[in-house]
Parts: sequence; C-alpha cells; structure tokens
Amino acid sequence: MSIPQSGGGPIEHRDQLAAYLEAGCKPKEDWRIGTEHEKFGYCKDTLKPLPYDGDRSIKAMLEGLQGRFGWAPVIEGDNIIGLEKDGANVSLEPGGQLELSGAPLETIHQTCDEVNVHLREVREIADEIGVGFIGLGAAPIWSHDEMPLMPKGRYKLMDAYMQKVGTHGTQMMRRTCTVQVNLDFGSEPDMVQKMRVALALQPVATALFANSPFFDGKPNGHKSWRSRIWRDLDDVRTGMLPFVFEDGFGFEAWVDYVLDVPMYFVYRDGKYIDALGQSFRDFMAGRLPALPGEIPTLSDWADHLTTVFPEARMKKFIEMRGADGGPWRRLCALPALWVGLMYDQGALDAAWDLAKGMDAETREAWRVAASVDGLDAVVGGHKMIDLARDVVDIARAGLKARAKPGLGGMVADERHFLHALEDSLETGMTPADELLAQYRGDWNGDLSRIYEEFSY
Repeated sequence: MSIPQSGGGPIEHRDQLAAYLEAGCKPKEDWRIGTEHEKFGYCKDTLKPLPYDGDRSIKAMLEGLQGRFGWAPVIEGDNIIGLEKDGANVSLEPGGQLELSGAPLETIHQTCDEVNVHLREVREIADEIGVGFIGLGAAPIWSHDEMPLMPKGRYKLMDAYMQKVGTHGTQMMRRTCTVQVNLDFGSEPDMVQKMRVALALQPVATALFANSPFFDGKPNGHKSWRSRIWRDLDDVRTGMLPFVFEDGFGFEAWVDYVLDVPMYFVYRDGKYIDALGQSFRDFMAGRLPALPGEIPTLSDWADHLTTVFPEARMKKFIEMRGADGGPWRRLCALPALWVGLMYDQGALDAAWDLAKGMDAETREAWRVAASVDGLDAVVGGHKMIDLARDVVDIARAGLKARAKPGLGGMVADERHFLHALEDSLETGMTPADELLAQYRGDWNGDLSRIYEEFSY
C-alpha cells in the first residue's frame, strides 16, 4: 500500500494532472525495475499473526531492522510504520503484512539481489525474536478478527469504507499479499501499448503465480483467492478497465477515470483527513467538504492516484498487480516475466499480437477463470496453459534481446529468472496446486503444516 506522496505546488489547471503523468516518460536507457512484495508474519510457537506492539511484533521487526541494518524510520504519530534506505522502503500493509518496495534498479539481477538481501535481513531479526514469515496470496487460516489493523490513519479510514462498497474489501486489506513490478514507459504511445498488454495478459500472471487455495482454514475452490477477493472489492476502482482499449486512450483518459473515483483522504501535517466518498473535481474547485476553500496540490493528486486498484495501474510508471505473493524464487520470476514482455519492442509487439484480438468479455473471462482454475483455466475453447506458454516464450525472447549480464558477466542474461515459471508450465502445477497436493497427501488435512514447510 502506498505511502504519502510529497512535493508539488497547487493545482491551478486541469492540464497539470495529465502533465504529472506524462512527466514519467523516460528514454529507454533510463528505464528501471521496481519490485514489491508482501509477506505474512507470525509467532512461531502459536502460529498466530503478529500484533503491532510487543516483544514479538511488527514494531519489534521494524526496530530490529533499523538498528541492525541502518534503515531510517518512518514515523506516523508516535508509531514507527516503515523504513527507508537507498531508494527502497519497508512498509506495513493493513493487517501487518511486511512489504519491501524496492529501489528502481537497472536489471533483474540487481532487483533479485535486493530481494535476497532483504529476506536475509528479515529472517535474521525474525529468528531472534521467535517470528516467521511466509509468502502466500492469502492468509490460509487466520480470521479477520485475529489480524489487527495497523496504526496508520489511511487504513483506519479505508477499513470502514471498504465494508460499505464491496463484500471482500476488508479481506483484501488484512488477509492478502501480492508481488508486483513497476515499470517505466518512454512516451504516451508506449504507455498505451504497455497498459493494454499489462491488462490483457494480467490473468496469465494470476494463473502462473496462483498461491492462495486456502482461506478460513480450508480449501476455498480457487487457485487464487486473492484474485477472487479483488473482483468484489469496489467496482469503481478495480477491474480490467475496458476504456484503456478504446481509441484515443492516453494520459487524459486516465485522468478522467481517476477523477471519477471517490476520494479516501487528504494528507495534511502528518495526518489523514477523512474525505471518504468526496470528489477530487470538487477539491479542484475549492469545494471539498473536508477542506472547504482549499485547492489540491500535486502531492494530493499523487496520493489520489494510489487509491485506484485496477489489475494494472498507472502513476508515473505502470504497476503489474495480478500476482499472488509467493515463495522466494518467484519473487524474481515476476519482474522477469514483465520486463521480458515490456522492455524489448519486439517482445512488446508480439505480446500485443497475442492480446489485441481479445474483447472486453474475453479479458474478463480470463481474469475470472485464472482465479478459479489457474493454469487449468479454459476460455472459449482456449487453454490458459497454452496462452501462458506463449507469453513466457515471448518474455524469454525479450530478456535474451535485452542481454543484461549478471555476476560479473558469468551469467549471460536474465532468462534464468523464468525457470520457476518454466517448471510450472512443464508440470502444469502452480504453487496453489502444489499446496493442495500436500494438503490432500502428506499433511492429511493439517493446514498448520504450511508454516513449517513454506516459510522463508
């Protein structure tokens, strides 16, 4: 979940909103990769989720990372709610999920090294205080009431609002985890092509990374329950966004979409002011009930951009949002997949050739089928596993064309980061399938075994 934005003067003209997005355009040599991943923490002896405070807690983890590894604290009120260092930050999701938002890096070798260092640091502190962390798309056993809401003003506002606009919003906040990658664009036409490919092929990522087959202590009938949750959360700010595929889509169309999404808050002087359901258009006219007479700044606009949650999201970069959190090696496979598709023009064109024949109904059908059946999904007689093979083949070619070596040149390029996905395509088994096989086999229905066998 995004942290408050900063910088930027008052918005005096609507043109500034699109200009803010357009300012994200970069030459190809400046394109970077930002990987984010969330994970659930728990007490090893009780297998219960971490509270915010106490000897074994989120606060203890953050303070341990700060003291041992030189992270700077992020404070809200009297509480430490995150960490910052070298362009990266560690933050809290609403239910205490610990998130690494990585620095913008040039290669997948670098972003994977960053993930590995972070997980080693987390494990060092966690082992000392009797805590474990696990990468899953949804909390397999814990109830809503067992997962305390973190002391962040944004979450307090969202928690109440989510219960009014959808049936699964509070499940998303407290009981899901994701891995995502943030990628750059070079121009408005490049952004348009990347957004269309990102949205159309996001269900493929959902299928390949499906890792949430359990909820409330039992199988839930879906390979990705996290994806299922997002389908009934808040219709005005989620989904596959058919308008992105219409003629004329660009920065202005994205502005129109975000302006039509009701606000959550305004951030002022370290506090979140309740603006739930209010209009950013009214804010621009000085008529926001929460702050009568004030007009927004560009940082307010940047904050509002973080309150839309479609399957792919544009800010000054594009976020790929369709994958479940998962095991260690898949945290590097997700950026490999999307960088391979997006950062080589030949690969991007090939990916669009795969996607451009899909209509809105087909794209939505793939989204639903991926959450239910993963790689076993079938839509209109077409098999997800065949589509996924094509997508991974294109990504592999894109990574080969990038030719970014690692380990001082000993590793030729970034293609080996796709091995986890290639294994799934060879076996037909996603992480969710592997978990279900264990549950029905060696575990004999004892879901508590998941912590011992699948934690980091």
